[in-house]
Amino acid sequence: MEKLITQLRILKEMNLKPNYSALAREYGCDRRTVKKYNEGYSGGDRIRNKKSKLDKYIEIIKEKLQYKGIHIKSVYEFLIDKFGLENVGTYSNFHAYVVKHKFLISKNNSKTVRFETLPGKQAQVDWKEDITMISKYGEVFNFNVLSFKLGNSRYVYYEYRKEKTREDVFECLINAFKFIGGVPEEILFDNMASVVDISTGKINSKFLAFAKDMGFKVKRCKPRTPKTKGKVETCNKFIEWLIPYNNEFKDEKELIDLIYMINSKVNSSVNQTTRVTPNFLFQKEKEYLLPIPKENILEQYTKKTKKYLVYPDSLINFNNKKYSVPSKYIGQYVYAQQIDSYLYIYFNTFLISKHKVDEKIFNYEKEHYKELLGLTIKDEVKLEKYTEQNLKIYDNFLQEVEQ
Repeated sequence: MEKLITQLRILKEMNLKPNYSALAREYGCDRRTVKKYNEGYSGGDRIRNKKSKLDKYIEIIKEKLQYKGIHIKSVYEFLIDKFGLENVGTYSNFHAYVVKHKFLISKNNSKTVRFETLPGKQAQVDWKEDITMISKYGEVFNFNVLSFKLGNSRYVYYEYRKEKTREDVFECLINAFKFIGGVPEEILFDNMASVVDISTGKINSKFLAFAKDMGFKVKRCKPRTPKTKGKVETCNKFIEWLIPYNNEFKDEKELIDLIYMINSKVNSSVNQTTRVTPNFLFQKEKEYLLPIPKENILEQYTKKTKKYLVYPDSLINFNNKKYSVPSKYIGQYVYAQQIDSYLYIYFNTFLISKHKVDEKIFNYEKEHYKELLGLTIKDEVKLEKYTEQNLKIYDNFLQEVEQ
């Protein structure tokens, strides 16, 4: 049509009115086509820029897709949740819209070989650590999410936690067992501090005791072999689903509710490996789970820990009795929990002291008291002498009081 356009331009420059019918016959087209070119049509793309129902959300889409680690699917789910399916449309159309507008997303192309497990055989546990989200009112929330995932069905349980103490792991696992209605034969962990003693590299005795009471075997993920943890690491992509809600929730309760909602969506979404939903496969896998222990056993591990201030005498006050910790924790808050006849005291995720609970009012470990005196007594001989002497005085005094 370039010749037609050129001829029309010449006629216009000569102030001559074109004969649409004659030109149409000459160039083998409809007279309306000639008229259209004469009125300014340049012969561009025939595809019209049809308006999309997503156009009114374009700024929101652009904003959400800028977040690091985001995924197109998670932004789509956010829009569905906020505006409804009838206003957003299908995922295929949404994906095409994002591609058309070149809202590019960085992708992780690394691939990991998966290993499969029998129903009820194994669950995998990991922390999604140090997550930061901001409410619509500007309040900052720093938290962690424990991920518990059955290896066969990919059925998952998420739990919000501010800290990652051993107590938190115990409670999260018990809640997970109740959520799935049973206990897997074994659970795979990485080297989380609440499970593995850093000094020895071995599973700590308290966690082994917990595992024995619950009825599962503890398995460790081999270092630098992500294929053994692939299911949980893939599962942790839930953060992609959470990110779009940054600056959208009003308080901590609503944030926790969002995690529960995402938990439900993950279990009802088709898994890329199994090609079915975790909900579907879980109906079979739950038949292979071991029974949950009786409530009196669970209660030993679900008593809430409390914060206790370490006083200048290196003691905490627990149930009107005093228990010692290392002097470096003076002025700090620690956590304490009684399990059976022992009191466990933690600083963050680390066990710093363990005492047998009895009727004594003052419960000093010799090393703790010696360390406390060492802040003022530097002579080693005198330090040992006064440590022994003073602890004996304490014991004699308490015996007299009790009599």
